[in-house]
Amino acid sequence: MLDTEFIDALASKAPTPGGGGASAYVGALASALASMVGNLTVGKKKYADVEERVQSELLELEATRLRLLELVQADADAFAPLAAAYGMARSTDEEAAAQKAALQAALVDACEVPLEIMRQCVQVVESCVFLAKHGSVMAVSDAGAGAVLAKAALLAASLNVRINIGSMDDATRAAIYRDEMEDLIVAGSALADDVYDSVVRRLS
Repeated sequence: MLDTEFIDALASKAPTPGGGGASAYVGALASALASMVGNLTVGKKKYADVEERVQSELLELEATRLRLLELVQADADAFAPLAAAYGMARSTDEEAAAQKAALQAALVDACEVPLEIMRQCVQVVESCVFLAKHGSVMAVSDAGAGAVLAKAALLAASLNVRINIGSMDDATRAAIYRDEMEDLIVAGSALADDVYDSVVRRLS
């Protein structure tokens, strides 16, 4: 049942998958955990009053999970031109200019992808907020675990944004990316921490 292909690739010396891909993968795992809570909730008389909302959360979580799995490959695809740009010759003024242009172009996707990973992870946390409160009490610990994993993926993906905006010449674009990154960290982390704390209280 356990497929270690991604883990083995991550552990190898290959440049991809790396931190971004791992972040997306962990985010997908968090989404799957939240979905498990939802699936253990639907169809139970005890939770009939939230059945419709749980079904809606399950649909959103499935879409988020699929998107995060797509972003595993998208992160690798974004890294390839970045690595190529860093490896370009810079012996002449013309070569240096070409290398700089290629690098600045590649940095855009290298920031956009981890930002999208972060957005998706915040959505997972938001689902965990609802499911931890209204989902099956038998799986409340899993809702908490989902929120914790989603926060970890959120923070891990932010590191890719940070390292890449540091090389951007376009200060305005870098500032926009930085602001969104910081907003996502604040929002997602606060919600995830609240879920964790509430789950701990219920289990204590």
